[in-house]
Amino acid sequence: MLNLLAYLVGLVSLVIVIPAQIPLLGWANWLALPLIVIGVIIGALSSKDGGRNFCLVVLLIAGVRLTLGGGIL
Repeated sequence: MLNLLAYLVGLVSLVIVIPAQIPLLGWANWLALPLIVIGVIIGALSSKDGGRNFCLVVLLIAGVRLTLGGGIL
């Protein structure tokens, strides 16, 4: 059950992160980061690793975008 919840949190985060790849919308990644971290924690509490790994991939995408944009844009 926690694995499914981690997948859902990761999916909601991904919906926020995908439009944030557009220039000048990178600030939306800052909104998604706390949600992604919650998904990683929920996934870590699960007996399976799929939800946690999905959230980590979304976190990687958001983190790389923030790094390339200088943290703001």
